[in-house]
Amino acid sequence: MRESSAYRVASILRADPELSIWWGTPVECAGALARAARTGEIDERFQRAARRSLSDLLGRSDEVPPTQELRQLAVRLVGIHALRAADALQLAAARDWCDERTAGIGFVCLDDRLRTAAIREGFDVLPSAEEVHEP
Repeated sequence: MRESSAYRVASILRADPELSIWWGTPVECAGALARAARTGEIDERFQRAARRSLSDLLGRSDEVPPTQELRQLAVRLVGIHALRAADALQLAAARDWCDERTAGIGFVCLDDRLRTAAIREGFDVLPSAEEVHEP
């Protein structure tokens, strides 16, 4: 993730601190931090600080739990969008959280495939494409 994108996501969170997450988000975040540490993108000190920040953030988040309905929706979503399984579960959780009323609901994401699917599902995807793909 580009540094400016990280700052933009942080500013979105400051503007609207109400956060809902898919139950698998903690695993996805831990995996991203571990990968970045293994590849040398971040050092151990940064990883520890990021884990503390993540723990704080997750502790004040509303978590969408796994359900049979969520799984069925994710199966439908992988059939109509070019999504990986975890991304389909994340998008299904967002749809479930807003009771399928996606208009006007912010969906914060930096992954192009998931952003495209979320837009097609009616979410207001943040940050803007221009902010994600800065030159």
